[in-house]
Amino acid sequence: MILHGYFRSTASWRVRIALGLKGLVAEQVSHHLRRGEQRAPDYLALNPQGLTPAFVTDDGAVLTQSLAICEYLDEVYPEHALLPADPVERAKVRAVALAIACDIHPVQNLKVLQRLRDLGLAEEVVTAWAASVIEEGLDAVDKLPAGTGGPFAFGDKPGLADLCIVPQLGNARRFNVDLRWPRLLAIEAACLELDAFKAAAPGAQPDAE
Repeated sequence: MILHGYFRSTASWRVRIALGLKGLVAEQVSHHLRRGEQRAPDYLALNPQGLTPAFVTDDGAVLTQSLAICEYLDEVYPEHALLPADPVERAKVRAVALAIACDIHPVQNLKVLQRLRDLGLAEEVVTAWAASVIEEGLDAVDKLPAGTGGPFAFGDKPGLADLCIVPQLGNARRFNVDLRWPRLLAIEAACLELDAFKAAAPGAQPDAE
């Protein structure tokens, strides 16, 4: 298995956590996003979107999109399930993961932010807009796991929702967002007690700057 990513990429961070929770080890290949290495021809041959991560299975299949990769890992390596068995509960977990991965996180994507700068918006306007999207999104996400019990988003074990929440809170800090969500911060604290989350953190990666 090979994980093509970048230490600060929150999408790659999600997959690193999933691998750790399942006790799996993948070779990591770094593509420096700020230097544009994700747009190099050899990487675009793997992932035409020019985004990280890309994941190569032991059989040579190339997978893209972090949540698709995580669900693949869950299906092929079911130990420490990332999704509950009950269909309703699975949908609730997916809702949190998708709210972060599809609605909140893309606004902080370097490509999106650079497009705004290219349109002539001042840097403080660009970063303020990104921060406001994080705040609005996490205001809603904070309410979704309410009443579920347990230290994690949905019970006594971390899963797909948790591995999205922790990187997004890390991203919120990068944009100087006021972390006003006690439930999400409690989930993060519980997760960061676990080796899988510690080892997946950006600062723990060999390409960290």
